[in-house]
Amino acid sequence: MSDVEITVRGSHRRFHPAERGTVHARIALEGADPKAVYDAVVRSAGRAHASITDLHDPSRGPVTWWSAQDVRTWTTRPWNKDGKQLPQVHHARTDLEVKFSDFARLSTWLREMSSVLGFAVDKVAWSLTEVRKAELVREARTGAVVNARDKAVAYAAALGLGDVRPLEVADSGMLGHDRRAEKPAAAPYARGAALAGSGEQDLTLLPEDIEITASVDARFVASGA
Repeated sequence: MSDVEITVRGSHRRFHPAERGTVHARIALEGADPKAVYDAVVRSAGRAHASITDLHDPSRGPVTWWSAQDVRTWTTRPWNKDGKQLPQVHHARTDLEVKFSDFARLSTWLREMSSVLGFAVDKVAWSLTEVRKAELVREARTGAVVNARDKAVAYAAALGLGDVRPLEVADSGMLGHDRRAEKPAAAPYARGAALAGSGEQDLTLLPEDIEITASVDARFVASGA
């Protein structure tokens, strides 16, 4: 029997607990008096910025990074159910992003911020440090190649063939002329998270693990029996 070419796709997943939690929040108010609305948002933003500054330490945390937008304003003219246009409503808003390395302190900070007028949380995004993510990406890519090789060996054995040798390996969809659009080969994915708790108690953060996936296409040749 002549040599047989075997083409397979290998994949691998790695999971790791989240190491950073980034709060995406806003301070937004509306009312009939534009100056009063703007001033109230500025005061609330000042409280939030002061609390973040006290916690900010890029190396040790609990806040390793944060950013805040300028206060922006706009005006709307709503309509009532009878089709009559109502008086102007003035709006003011600023957005915040605050990255925590300490999730218990993140929970406490969210409870403290609940007393700030106009403060609301849009989401908490979970992530890894860049060093950890690079480490897991390497492991996932290695695992994907091993998975592809194991598949090829299994197929060769099922056909009664001999030794398997690699010919080509590439990211999914990039092997030879098969260059279909694919998702990134090793992309971090936050499986999700939840916020539980209310009232005077601290919120309980329930982040799930971060998933890192890698996928490769590989071509092998198996020697004929």
